[in-house]
Formats: sequence, structure tokens, C-alpha cells
Amino acid sequence: MTNARDTAFAAALRAAIRGEVREDESLARHSTYRIGGTATVVLPGTAEDVAIALQHATAAGVPWFALGLGSNLLFPDAGLEALVIRMGKGLDQATQAGDRWTLGAGLPAPLAARRTAAAGYGGIHKMVGVPGTVGGGIVMNAGCHGAEWRDTVVSVLVVAPDGTDRVVPAAEAGFSYRRSALGQVVVLETTVALHEADPKLLEEETEALYRWRRDGTPFNQPCCGSVFQNPVLPADWPEGDPRTSGQFIEATGLKGLREGAIEVSPMHANYFVNTGGGTATEVTTLMSTVQSRVAARWGVALVPEVKLIRPDGTVGTP
Repeated sequence: MTNARDTAFAAALRAAIRGEVREDESLARHSTYRIGGTATVVLPGTAEDVAIALQHATAAGVPWFALGLGSNLLFPDAGLEALVIRMGKGLDQATQAGDRWTLGAGLPAPLAARRTAAAGYGGIHKMVGVPGTVGGGIVMNAGCHGAEWRDTVVSVLVVAPDGTDRVVPAAEAGFSYRRSALGQVVVLETTVALHEADPKLLEEETEALYRWRRDGTPFNQPCCGSVFQNPVLPADWPEGDPRTSGQFIEATGLKGLREGAIEVSPMHANYFVNTGGGTATEVTTLMSTVQSRVAARWGVALVPEVKLIRPDGTVGTP
């Protein structure tokens, strides 16, 4: 099997698309964790570029991985053999038809939240605190403040590995907590159904949510967002005991715990911060330590929310 580091593969792809192909590109540049080795990265300029990249990869037997802003991901220190398809400029449109908005996969979620709110439409305005793109948010059914993408999605336009595209209705997308069942496809855009609301009130709410995120989490430091999902607890869980992953980690006395350059944030315990030069190995080691100590203290298993990416682009476990 060829991998994306093959110079002939990269040259052929470069000649076939309008966008850019970068070899030996640092994945740390494309990760909010600022962690990861190198890879061949394609920056498509159009949806057609995405289809061509997938066709070339499929024909050559090269694995691939679609990427937005790189939040909620941990790349390996050795980098990727998979082709990285970085969704951004050229795939970041936002168009409106009544209460239906079509949003490109490369559009940052906070920008989508602000644009729709400013136009007087609510529904995704709470995504102002989600540090990722629309496409990544759809694939992971991202959410915050009680809102998730599945609350508004009508349909998703995806492209398959053979380069063909199709529209997936929301009912067939398999949305569940922090995941979807879209499978091996790349999201190109999504159509959402929003509701009309007072732009001034929406702006006030988005600003309040943004301030909460800014003041309550280390959002301006290299991190992935929440490291662990919130656990599902039994109905008789004692009142006053921890309930969220952050509360469990804090109540176990693990704020400030470090593994190399990676630290459990003193601000929010479910955020692990890269204090400078951290590695994926340090992150996974710290995750394992936190999981074992929380389990020993509370009998609760913390399940990773961060996606741990293998060299072939598939998702692994710590």
C-alpha cells in the first residue's frame, strides 16, 4: 500500500487540483493541541478538489483523514501516513433561504454562530464556544450549553471515497452524543433549520456564552477542549457528589497534575493544557493516570471525548 508521504503520489495530486498540497507539513500547525508529527496535507480550494483528493487516495490505496480546525483531536508524535484533507478556505460559505441556512464544512463554528445570530436567526448561536469547524462539528455532533448540531441539522452533503457526493437526511446521519454514523465520507456542507429571533437578544446571549467560555476554560491555551465525556451516572447517584468529568477530576485532587509538558488545567480539570513542547505520549499517559485515579476513588470510568488518531488516520484509544 502506498502512503501519502510518497512523493510521486503528492506530485500527482498537486497537478490535479486547484488547491495546495504540502509535504512534510507539521500537524501541530493544524491542531489546537499544537501536537503532532508531519504529514502530507492537501488544502482544497473547492468541493471538486476534495472529490479529486479522495479519488486519488482511493486509487492509490492511500488512507485519508479529513480535518477542520483540529480541535478535539490528538495526532501521533510520529505523524500520519494518511493523506490529511484540511477543510477551510473555499469551503466556508454561509447562504440563507428563509429559515434554512447552508453552511460550508470549512466555516468555523463560532463564525457560523455569530453570522446567523446577527441576521436574527437562533439555533446554532450557542456554538460560539465550540472551537472547531462546521464539518468537524457535524461528524462529532459537537455541542455546548445544552445545544448540539443534531438539534438543527436538516441534511448533510457528503462526498464518498470514490468522489461521488450525496445528500444524507438528518434522520439517516445516526447522530448520538458526540458522534454520528456518517461513516467514511467527507462532509462538504450542511443545511440547518433555524428560528427567527431578536438579533439584539441573540447577540447578548452569544456574548454571555463566549465570556463564560473565555473566563471558565483555558480556551486561549493549546488544548483539545474537553478530554473526557461526561459519565452516565445511576439514578441514585448521591446528591452533592461530582457529576461531570471535570468535577470528578477536581474532586480527586488532580488539578495541576503534570506529565511532562502536559498539565491538568488549574482552571478547568477536564482540559489538559500543552504548556510548551508537549507530546501525544505525554497526553495519553496523563489521561490513563487520571482515569485510574478517578476510577479508584469514585468507581467511575471516564471515557475519552478527544479522538486519538492513529498513523493511518483511524481513531484509536489510549
